[in-house]
Amino acid sequence: MISREKLEQGRADAAARAASAASVLAGLVNDRRDSNDDDEHDPEGVTLSSEWDRLTALSDAADEDVQRFDDAIARWDAGTYGVCASCGKKIPAARLTARPFAELCVPCAEKAGL
Repeated sequence: MISREKLEQGRADAAARAASAASVLAGLVNDRRDSNDDDEHDPEGVTLSSEWDRLTALSDAADEDVQRFDDAIARWDAGTYGVCASCGKKIPAARLTARPFAELCVPCAEKAGL
């Protein structure tokens, strides 16, 4: 069962992921600061460019999750959590368990292409 506390815990987890990714990304920026190495031809593992892209994507996704949980908590406080924003029907508990920040029921999400 979803509770406000579970939403807050989901937000805290997402915020921790965002902070971790931002920290690692900042370390990469610092390591790269005075370097103009071309790592694209390095046969040893992952290039800095691809690592930068990966970390940026992780950071962006975590930031989006924080916002989604913030929005879900706001809906909880407003009394609209668990109600489809499109059709107004109740969102099934199984969907909210899988996607606690879901704003749409499954049929409306499918119609929206989500």
